[in-house]
Amino acid sequence: MKNIVLFAGLLMLLAGCGSKGPSYAVIDTKFGQMKVELFDDTPLHRDNFIKLAKEGYYDSLLFHRVIQGFMIQGGDPNSRNAAPGQPLGQGGPDYTIKPEFGKLHVTGALAAARLPDDVNPGKESSGSQFYIVQGQPLTSDLLSRVEEQLGIKYTPEQIQEYLQKGGYPPLDGSYTVFGRVVEGLDVLNEIAAQPTDPNDYRPTEDIRMAIHILN
Repeated sequence: MKNIVLFAGLLMLLAGCGSKGPSYAVIDTKFGQMKVELFDDTPLHRDNFIKLAKEGYYDSLLFHRVIQGFMIQGGDPNSRNAAPGQPLGQGGPDYTIKPEFGKLHVTGALAAARLPDDVNPGKESSGSQFYIVQGQPLTSDLLSRVEEQLGIKYTPEQIQEYLQKGGYPPLDGSYTVFGRVVEGLDVLNEIAAQPTDPNDYRPTEDIRMAIHILN
């Protein structure tokens, strides 16, 4: 009987280990917080983001590129002590991450930045830089044109998601989406609305971040 009780307890423990649930991160800014879910089916990007956040890698870095109607970008370690007007966007750790395509660039999508195709044919992601999609409202006609241009076919469910949420579908299949904003889209919109340098889209007033992992 004792062995049966111990075995049952072990099964419950194993079941608990398998039901951990998704991981979440909070991105703090002077405009408020954005809570993001990190996708389990992009484990390379999820685990790298969690590791860097726990190490404090992102703390005090800037959202160094902001384009209203498109996205906000950060994660360049060179931005921590950057002087006004200093070009940014080339920094990161000494590694890249293999792509994990599949998720859509709907509004609120958290995705990995990367170098252009001509120097990065494997479309590997930056080790630290990321962007969050603000995007725009979409129509069925526009999505049909994107399908034709990219040579892809959205499912009815994906089309409905884009029509409901908006986003930026031209990046689908070329950049890895590894999470989504579940709280704080108003903060995303506030950051995207800030005035920027017209040459490099760096906000004229620094917008710093801090990121911590909830579980």
